[in-house]
Amino acid sequence: MFNDATGFDQIYIACGYTDLRCGIDGLAAIVQNEFKLNPFQNTLFLFCGRKTNRIKAILWEGDGFVLLYKRLESGRFQWPRSEKEARCITSKQFRWLTEGLSIDQPKAVKKSFPKHIL
Repeated sequence: MFNDATGFDQIYIACGYTDLRCGIDGLAAIVQNEFKLNPFQNTLFLFCGRKTNRIKAILWEGDGFVLLYKRLESGRFQWPRSEKEARCITSKQFRWLTEGLSIDQPKAVKKSFPKHIL
């Protein structure tokens, strides 16, 4: 279930470290107060602590929040640590992240939107 990112309007990751002792209310407060985003949307918000083998996610389902927690038995998530911001990622980047890859794949073919034919 956690590896499937279909059905969400957007996916955000909280770059940097997050205290994973926070529950739903604490994580929703981070989304609202620090990132100035609305947690009451069909948006998946992901958080990672200092141990990069665990992530938490919150999702609003219309009648309440869902709290998701994943702990890898071996390996680590390649979590961006350089910034303290919420970063919007694609479902492909989400899949890379949950497979232990970096969300910034330098060799990945990127979509282009040409303005004219050669």
